[in-house]
Amino acid sequence: MSKKCELTGKIPLKGHKVSHANNKTKRRFLPNLKKVRFKSDLLKKSIKLTVSNAGVRSVDKKGSFDQFVKSAKIRYLSPRLKKIKKSILSKSA
Repeated sequence: MSKKCELTGKIPLKGHKVSHANNKTKRRFLPNLKKVRFKSDLLKKSIKLTVSNAGVRSVDKKGSFDQFVKSAKIRYLSPRLKKIKKSILSKSA
């Protein structure tokens, strides 16, 4: 399973762990991922996704999962969510 947010597209970053003596060793900064169940009102079903904490907050800010998916850019969404976005847009139109 990849460590990637399905809503926002956040992926691990690379960097250095710097000691007190200024020694640098490579490390990864992982996104804060959680498995979350979202309820779609238009599709009348719930969807389980691996989402970062920032993704959950973005959905809360938009008001609902359907509103977030409608306004989200396609390049950040996972392939599974791209199909869901098409079906949500067809149901709302």
